Amino acid sequence: MSDSAAGDSGENGEGDSRPVVYDLDPACTLADVDVGARYRAEVNGVVDYGVFVDISENVSGLLHESNLDGEAFAVGDEVVVVLEELKENRDVSFDLAAVGLADANVLSVEHEPEITTIADATVGDAVTIEGTITQIKQTGGPTIFHVADESAVLAAAAFAEAGVRAHPAVEIGDVVRVSGTVETHDGANQLEVDDIAVLDGETAAAARERLDEAMRERAEPEAVEPLVDWPAFEKLRPGLEDLARTLRRTVLEGRPIRIRHHADGDGMCAAIPVQLALENYIEEVHEGDDAARHTLKRLPSKAPFYEMEDVTRDLNFALEARARHGQKLPFLLMLDNGSTEEDVPAYKNLAHYDVPIAVVDHHHPDPDAVNDLLDAHVNPYLHDEDYRITTGMMCVELARLIDPTITDELRHVPAVAGLSDRSKAEVMDEFVDLAETAGYDRTDIEDIGEALDYAAHWLRYSEGKTLVSDVLNVGSDDDSRHRELVEFLSTRAERDVAEQLDAVEPHVEHERLHSDAHLYRIDLENFAKRFTYPAPGKTTGELHDRKVRATGEPVITIGYGPDFAVLRSDGVRLDIPQMVTELNEEVGGGGVSGGGHLVVGSIKFVEGRREDVIDALVEKMADAELDEELSTTVELDD
Repeated sequence: MSDSAAGDSGENGEGDSRPVVYDLDPACTLADVDVGARYRAEVNGVVDYGVFVDISENVSGLLHESNLDGEAFAVGDEVVVVLEELKENRDVSFDLAAVGLADANVLSVEHEPEITTIADATVGDAVTIEGTITQIKQTGGPTIFHVADESAVLAAAAFAEAGVRAHPAVEIGDVVRVSGTVETHDGANQLEVDDIAVLDGETAAAARERLDEAMRERAEPEAVEPLVDWPAFEKLRPGLEDLARTLRRTVLEGRPIRIRHHADGDGMCAAIPVQLALENYIEEVHEGDDAARHTLKRLPSKAPFYEMEDVTRDLNFALEARARHGQKLPFLLMLDNGSTEEDVPAYKNLAHYDVPIAVVDHHHPDPDAVNDLLDAHVNPYLHDEDYRITTGMMCVELARLIDPTITDELRHVPAVAGLSDRSKAEVMDEFVDLAETAGYDRTDIEDIGEALDYAAHWLRYSEGKTLVSDVLNVGSDDDSRHRELVEFLSTRAERDVAEQLDAVEPHVEHERLHSDAHLYRIDLENFAKRFTYPAPGKTTGELHDRKVRATGEPVITIGYGPDFAVLRSDGVRLDIPQMVTELNEEVGGGGVSGGGHLVVGSIKFVEGRREDVIDALVEKMADAELDEELSTTVELDD
């Protein structure tokens, strides 16, 4: 303003030759004024040596009697003044301008406060913060607004009356300027609000553009190299980088994140590192507030797809959180499940509420069915790779892209994920070697996987955060407890598996298919222990592995109950998802559904058509080609 204020005419740049007089916004401060400029003023006091005038609520000064030319003024009179001097002690003196308002070009001046970023706001400072409202929570006392700028998220407390909404015109998503004093509350910084102004027009657009650009820059994933050199993985790396960028941006915007993962070894090896990385980033962004506990949730899914029961619970939880705490609806991150047509009903349910969804999975996908419903989908099959690249392997790299400081805690995790899912990836030996550098030999890794599986079985639908972290030794703080816990759980798991196999072995039916493959069947409903470890999928898998070792030849194993069957195959080229599709068409009234990996899966059907479904399934398996190179590489879904 100072450059344009110095002249007497043509100062508005639009050909108006009248002298300019500035009419300040009431919130304007000394930072908004310039010596030599003319201002619209109001007399607020008359003394013997002159009059005091206000040019805004925050800028006042003296118009000395020597500058009045004998004119008399009363309180409330409007006058045009020239800012004559701004002293070091911040006192202001004025001169009477030679022009009146009627002969001037009056220009309004909006207040442009000094903006402080949240990261730079320190306790005791009076600051103005410019950002986006991400959450509004009404307490029994003040209203708590969460404000996100390019640096962090800060809680701001505004009080009208106890339990009454302050600043009711402010809504989630508004760009605002919040002024107040930084204090501490429950160990975290909190702004005690003096005022909240909602920006609009060009001011709001400029602020949004600045915040968006800054957030894009801050959301960039960290530059880290993969833990092992693996050309097949490089195809997936761009997708993981994009997802890391999205997740970091989600945290910066203050949106909650809900992680759903398959409740097995690989699923937990995927979810725990990502959870830890996001917790660290959330705590960084929220200035030490205990925000991760409120904005990040992780829950296991027993099925390898998003069941309607799970999505209904998740959606209800999210809607209640929005109603009670003013939270945005969450970003849903699906790990080690979520790629198949069976997920579509759940996704369509979330679509009614515009919940964003991302999937990292290595099950055989149905991209035509799910991709239009997803914001991101990372799956090796989409890049001509397969399930040997496990979800845990991918998510270790995803976690490091979000927070590379946890790398040392994760060096053993890809090996645990791979051995838990029996991956035959060409870099498995390298992952095992990498784990050894962290103090884990192959037996240790296998025991961790067994302990994870055992813990997941008994946790059922619970997160079991501390227990699972201690078993995997990620985010844990006691290595000796980790090793003692793994030894205890893995030993009990091995004992329970042995007892189960001893129970089922006498009842296993065997036949030789015309392809020369071995087929083993076991009626789990009548001959396996129920409601205990191992579950039907694990029981079938362990029985299958025993038969593969015993025969050294192509083997198919079917474990079935009244309305389900779990399938395992080694050395037989199956396509279980395709077989499920065909069975559903061929067995009328069978209600066949399910899928999984190509050679490992599970299906459900109507109990009364079990015999027809199993017989048709065996016929399809008998027609499958043998492949001595092909072997089971994944753990069976429960």
